[in-house]
Amino acid sequence: MALAGCASAAPLRARAASAALHRASAPALHVSGNSLVSADGTRVVLRGVDRSGTEFECVQGRGIFNGPSDQASITAMRAWDISAVRVPLNEACWNGDSYVAAAYAGPSYRHAIEAYVSLLNSSGLVAVLDLHWTDGSYTGSGAGCHSALAVCQKPMPDVSAIRFWRSVAGAFKGDDAVIFDLFNEPYPEIADHGNETEGWRCWLHGGRCAGIGYRVAGMQSLVDAVRSTGADNVIMLGGLAWANDLTGWLSYQPADPDHDLIASWHSYNFNACHVRSCWASQVARVIARVPVIAGEIGDRGCRGAYIEDVAAWLDSQSSGYLAWSWDVARRSCPGGSGLISSYDGTPTPRGAAYRALLRSLPAPA
Repeated sequence: MALAGCASAAPLRARAASAALHRASAPALHVSGNSLVSADGTRVVLRGVDRSGTEFECVQGRGIFNGPSDQASITAMRAWDISAVRVPLNEACWNGDSYVAAAYAGPSYRHAIEAYVSLLNSSGLVAVLDLHWTDGSYTGSGAGCHSALAVCQKPMPDVSAIRFWRSVAGAFKGDDAVIFDLFNEPYPEIADHGNETEGWRCWLHGGRCAGIGYRVAGMQSLVDAVRSTGADNVIMLGGLAWANDLTGWLSYQPADPDHDLIASWHSYNFNACHVRSCWASQVARVIARVPVIAGEIGDRGCRGAYIEDVAAWLDSQSSGYLAWSWDVARRSCPGGSGLISSYDGTPTPRGAAYRALLRSLPAPA
């Protein structure tokens, strides 16, 4: 494969760069070939966690964050040797839609997210802002809910996402330690009985998509929205099948004048592509061309065995990953997804395995 010639040294250099993030403010990032690099050209491999809550608390009328968002909570994350935090966002809360309580929407929501990102960056952590929940009525296969409101995952973003990304990009342009993850887990092909050709067309171009009852914002329109503000931040794009399928990513990737696109891949032990043979045949060929970050990795097991396996494989490819999720486990294992039992960083058994993995990576000399 394309990375074979540098396989022995690259992972160690990448791990050193990742660990170095904890010693200073978060780095300004851009894409160079198939690598994510800092301003001086050093390869950076991000390893971290997803911090769920900001996608649902606001729209459920309970607040903005699920748990603390102060410096102490971020210091607890840093103690795990992570270098990035993915923050899921709610379109309706950011845009200030009328059905969201004013205390948790519009300026209140935006200012809270901006303050949290500032704390992350000043603590040396890259922030990944993810559009997680959007408006749009969808009741077909795979539907998370039957509501037209932004209260669950939809197959694709609606056209209000264009306004969302213009606003988010305007707020964070100039801060290249922030990555934009355009949409959490697309699955437009499921809406059309598994038609992948139509799915990828919808993914890129949007508009009227088979099986989806609202107008879709395609990935090209969202990239254009970000770039129209002058923001040059790195942009992540997840593939089909809830971001687990990257088979058409290279053929359908949007045009980007800044050439700062990376592929987002989600990998759980219940996904279709959950074995090494699939990773080698489907994901590695994308890694050979563009940077890939696993925006979510996780499993239903109690001890984190799948997380360890997929992380080890991604390490061998010098690709980053973010584990789901840095949230206090509400349910006992199996079934719960939390990495921690307390926001002071006390791990669950699954979280202990992930923390040990992160701490085992070589530190810089």
